[in-house]
Amino acid sequence: MPPKAADKRRQGQGGPSGGKAGKAGKSGLKKRDEDDFPETGEDWSTARAAVRSPDQLELTEAELKQEVTRTLTANNPHIPRDIVRFSFKERAYKLVDDIDQTAIHFTLNGYLIHKDSDEGRRQSIRSQSLSEETHAEEEKAPVEAPAEATEEAETKDEEPTEDAEAAGEGEEEGGGEGEGEGEQEAEAAEAAEEEPPPPKAPERKLANQFNFIERGSTTYHYPLREKGLQTDPAPFETFSENVNQWFIYDSYMEELERMEKAKEKEKAKPVAVKKEDKKTGRKLSYVEPPHVDSLSKVAKAAKIAERMVNLNIYDDIAQDFKYFEDASDEYRGQKGTLLPLWKFQYEKTKKLAVTALSWNPKYKDLFAVGYGSYDFMKQGHGMLLLYTLKNPSFPEYSFSSESGIMCLDFHSDHPYLLAVGFYDGNVAIYNLKRASPQPSYKSSAKSGKHTEPVWQVKWQKDDMDSNSNFFSVSSDGRIVSWTLVKNELVHMDVIKLSADETTMQRPEGLQLQTLGSGISFDFHKKIDYLFLVGTEEGKIYKCSKSYSSQFLDVFEAHHMAVDTVSWNPFHLKVFISCSSDWTVKIWDHTIKTPLFVYDLGTAVGDVAWSPYSSTVFAAVTIDGQAHVFDLNVNKLEPLCTQLVVTRKKNKTTHVQFNPAYPIIIVGDERGLITCLKLSPNLRKKPKQKKGQEVKKGPEEEIAKLEKLLSLVRQPGSKEEQ
Repeated sequence: MPPKAADKRRQGQGGPSGGKAGKAGKSGLKKRDEDDFPETGEDWSTARAAVRSPDQLELTEAELKQEVTRTLTANNPHIPRDIVRFSFKERAYKLVDDIDQTAIHFTLNGYLIHKDSDEGRRQSIRSQSLSEETHAEEEKAPVEAPAEATEEAETKDEEPTEDAEAAGEGEEEGGGEGEGEGEQEAEAAEAAEEEPPPPKAPERKLANQFNFIERGSTTYHYPLREKGLQTDPAPFETFSENVNQWFIYDSYMEELERMEKAKEKEKAKPVAVKKEDKKTGRKLSYVEPPHVDSLSKVAKAAKIAERMVNLNIYDDIAQDFKYFEDASDEYRGQKGTLLPLWKFQYEKTKKLAVTALSWNPKYKDLFAVGYGSYDFMKQGHGMLLLYTLKNPSFPEYSFSSESGIMCLDFHSDHPYLLAVGFYDGNVAIYNLKRASPQPSYKSSAKSGKHTEPVWQVKWQKDDMDSNSNFFSVSSDGRIVSWTLVKNELVHMDVIKLSADETTMQRPEGLQLQTLGSGISFDFHKKIDYLFLVGTEEGKIYKCSKSYSSQFLDVFEAHHMAVDTVSWNPFHLKVFISCSSDWTVKIWDHTIKTPLFVYDLGTAVGDVAWSPYSSTVFAAVTIDGQAHVFDLNVNKLEPLCTQLVVTRKKNKTTHVQFNPAYPIIIVGDERGLITCLKLSPNLRKKPKQKKGQEVKKGPEEEIAKLEKLLSLVRQPGSKEEQ
C-alpha cells in the first residue's frame, strides 16, 4: 500500500473515535457544572442573605436621611502627641512643636533618565547600534537555513515511510487489531505531516545599561598560623622549719622596734634647714611643711556637712531671708521694720566688743569682724573672725592677736587680702589663702608703726609699679600710706594733722607743735587724690594726697569726736558724718554748712550709706537702737527706729549694709552680731509718673538726691567742683 493511502486509512479510522471522545469530554464538563450549581428554581442573585454585624446601630429613617458633614484635614490622626526632647541650649525638656504630618503609603525608586541628558543620549546611541547588529545577524541566518531545512525534511520524510511500512506489515500479519492501535498510528502520521518548527534565533544577552561591572569577589581569608612557646619550669625549693610561740613573739618584737625607730627618726628631723646660697654666700633658712594630719583630708567634706546641718537647723530663718516680705507695711504708711535673722557669736569673744565690720567684695555672704575693747583701761587680746551666712554657728576663719583689733578692710581686687589696724599702733595684712595663724605682713617700730591706736584702714588702687597699698589713720595725727614691696611693708607719711593751736609754749620757752587726733577717714569714689579726715576735736578736713603740708578745706562739723565719715556711693559731692554729740549730718563738700542735721538723742556709734539707694542710710546709737532713714520719703524723721540689743548696759557699735542682699549687720559691745532684714518700705523705689521716663541705675539715684539738695541749698550759694 502506498504511504498516502495508509495515511488516509489511518485518518478515517481515527476520526470517528476522536469525535466521540471530544463529545464525551464536553458532556462531562457540563455535568460537573450542573453538580456545582444545582437548579433550585430561583435566580442565583436572590440567594444572597444580608449579614448584620452584632454591634451595628439601629437607626430610624430620619436618622438615616440626616446628613453628617465630615471635614478632611491634612493632619495625621495617628501621629504621636506631646513629644518631649532635651534642649542642651536651655538645659531643660521642651515640647516638640513642628511634627511632620506626612504619612507615606508607597514609595518606589525610579531609574528613568531624561532622553535629552548626556546619559540618555549615550544609551540611545548604544541601543541603536545593538539593534543594527541584531538585524544584520538575522539577515545572514536565512541564507544558511535552506540546506539544513532540506536535510531535516528528508530525514523526517524517511521516518514516516519506515513507520508506514512497519504498520502495513503489522496489518497484514495481525489482520484485525483494535481501535486503540489504529488511533496511535493516526497520531504518529499527523506528527509526521506537521511542518518542521522555524529555527530559533540565538538568545543574546542585553548589554549593561548602567556604569557598573558585574564581577564576583570574595574576601581574602588569612591562613591560620600556629605559634607555640616553651619556657623553662619555675625553680622550686623545699623548705621546712619548726615554728613555736617563741619565734612568733620575737618576730612581733622586731616589728615593734622597727616602727619605734621610724617614729624617732621623724621626730629628730630639724624643723628649720639652712642652705647656703652660692651667689651671695648667705645662709638661707626655710621651714619644712608640717606633717599632714589625717583630719585635714576630710576637712572640706566636714565643712560641707556642717553647713548642711546648719541649713536644716536654721531653715525657717533661711526661708525668711529669701522669701519673707512684711505685708503689714501697707498699713504702716511710710514706716518700716527690721526683721531679725541670724545671730553670730563665738565663745572666745563674749567679753570683747565688736570694733569693726566689713563685707567681702566678691563673696556676698562672707564678712569679717574685728574684736577689741573701747575701754582703754581694760585692754587685752583681740580676735579676727570671718563668718558666712551659710554657717552662723561657727566662724569660717579665726585669728588671734596680742592687741585688740580696731579696724579692718577687704581689698576690692584681691578679696583674700585683709588689712587690719591694732590698738598698739601696728598694721597687718592677713592672707586668707594661707593656713598660717599669723599675719603675712605686719609693721613694727622699725618700719614706722603708729604710736597710738589705728582707727581706720582703707585699701587704694595699685600704684604705678602694680604694688598693693593701703592708708591708715591714727590718734597720733599721722595718715600713713603702706605699700607691699618685695614682701615687706614700706610706709610713707602722707599728711600730719595739726590741732587748733599749732604751737604750745613750754615753761622753758620752747615751742612744741601739737598734732590733731584722727579718728576716721574716707577716700572719694571717683577722685583718687581727694579724701576726708574726721578728728577727735570734731573737725573734718578735706585733704589731697598731693599736698602734705596743708588742707583743701576745714569743716567745723561736730562738738565731739567724729566717729565716722563716708562719701555717698552715688553722688560725687555728698558725704555723711556722725559723732558722739548725738548728731548725724549730711554735707556738700563745696558748702561749709551741713545740708541735713538729725539729732538722735544719744551718742551715735556708726553710720553707713546703703548700696542700692542714694537717699537711704542707717545709724546705730549706744542705747542699742538702729535707725534707718530715707530722705526721698521723709527728710525729717527716720522710717524705722528699732531696738536691736536686748540686754541692759549693752551698746551697739557698728552697722554695715550687705552689698547684694537687703540686710544689715549690727555689732555690739558683748561680741554679738545680729543680722536684720529691711522691710519693703525701707527699700522703696520712686514711682514712675505717666508720660515721664524714669532713669535707671546710678543716674536715677544721682538725680533723686540732687533734687533733694536743690531744695535745701541756699539760692545764693555757688557750687565749686
